Amino acid sequence: MTPLPQTPRPQTPLPDFLKTFARIGLLSFGGPAAQIAMMHREVVETRKWMDEEGFLSALSFCMMLPGPEAMQLATYCGWRLRGVPGGVIAGLFFVLPGALVMLALAALYAHFGHLPLSEALFLGVKATVTVIVLQALFRLGKKALGRVDRWAMAVISFVLIAVFAVPFPVIVLAAALVGALTAPPAEVQIHAAPKAHHLPRTLVVWGALWAAPLLSLWATGQERLLAIGLFFSRLAVVTFGGAYAVLAYMSQEVVNNQGWLTPEAMLDGLGLAETTPGPLILVTEFVGYMAATPLGLWGGVIGASLTLWVTFVPCFLWIFAGAPYIDWISTRPRLSGALKAITAAVVGVIASLSWWFTLHVLFAQTTRIQAGPVRLDLPMLQSLNLKALALMVLAAILLFAFKRGLMTVLALVALTGLAFHIVL
Repeated sequence: MTPLPQTPRPQTPLPDFLKTFARIGLLSFGGPAAQIAMMHREVVETRKWMDEEGFLSALSFCMMLPGPEAMQLATYCGWRLRGVPGGVIAGLFFVLPGALVMLALAALYAHFGHLPLSEALFLGVKATVTVIVLQALFRLGKKALGRVDRWAMAVISFVLIAVFAVPFPVIVLAAALVGALTAPPAEVQIHAAPKAHHLPRTLVVWGALWAAPLLSLWATGQERLLAIGLFFSRLAVVTFGGAYAVLAYMSQEVVNNQGWLTPEAMLDGLGLAETTPGPLILVTEFVGYMAATPLGLWGGVIGASLTLWVTFVPCFLWIFAGAPYIDWISTRPRLSGALKAITAAVVGVIASLSWWFTLHVLFAQTTRIQAGPVRLDLPMLQSLNLKALALMVLAAILLFAFKRGLMTVLALVALTGLAFHIVL
């Protein structure tokens, strides 16, 4: 049996690599569904740096990990193309633009409250992202759901999470079990697992980086900052299913138990996170800033930075420890079957996130139908946001009829949204 290479990757020119992942980081609006769509467009469709199967296998793997799956997927793509340094660069590029914007918005919010002009500007961004998400969902589904059983898995996954509110980890485990039990015999040579000599070093280095600020705070007696760091470190371990899955738990803890935020401020923070590039879990940065404001302006900045550190350093740990095994998993019949079933389930989950995102972009009010375990959010048609609908139509025309670049479309539609706010 021939071992798989540890870091099989094409020779990607560094300038192209940096430009592409900087672009992804700057334009990754709209939550995980939109961000995955953006990466797929850039890495698979436009530049063909990864093939469809490899991208989907990586996506399925990231969906099984705690933490923001889109950020971890970006880190994996960077690792695949340029090793650990590439993974670090891709992950940082994905997080830092949104983190800087969120830091500025949190500081402004703490001192001035609501930011209506920002919300108006980003309505155009959301409208454009909605169009991109729907297009990407169609393309991903078309390529990942080539068989009836995978279509069924995707539909069941959508219904379970959108109608019955089944936790995402349960859906993933069930899909993996079904995929493993129904996997056909191996059709390819079974390769040996890659050597794990990297694993102890990875665990020690990234574990130490994760723990370093917490130990410093403990040694200097910074009790409030230490409490913030420990809470978000725990959160980094239990956030299976991405940001949406953990928001309810985090909101209850920071509002009811810790008393760091009011319910209104928590909702405002989520709204601000929706309007920034990067993962939706950046709402934790807002919470960290607000929780540390009793320590003054610089206390808020330190609280936000600490929250970012303990939220995202674990993501690098998970990816760099597990990424070398993804190719090996794909050659093991039952593990491969489990991964492909998870991929189909993930398409259903992305469809539910796309529905949620589109629903809240187009309609100001929704209603919930609930009967026993059934829970379904539907739009209130009279609350249709005509501005958002017009901006979506404009984005679709610019993207598909006039073939304009994504950055141009985002800028034009965002400015149109701002003009709507000023004029109408």
